[in-house]
Amino acid sequence: MSYQVDRVIEELDAALRLLKDTMRGIPARRQGFVAIHDRMAKSMAELTVNLSDARSVVES
Repeated sequence: MSYQVDRVIEELDAALRLLKDTMRGIPARRQGFVAIHDRMAKSMAELTVNLSDARSVVES
């Protein structure tokens, strides 16, 4: 089961890296998009840390 948590964390990391790469060159300053993106990125970082911490509690 902890393997599944590892897999989710890896896929989440890959998706966030793709989002970061996609954000380059896009004029994203309209309608507060940058602030929304930053809040989402912080929330995803918190989720990733919590998932990583929960790995030890999940049954194998």
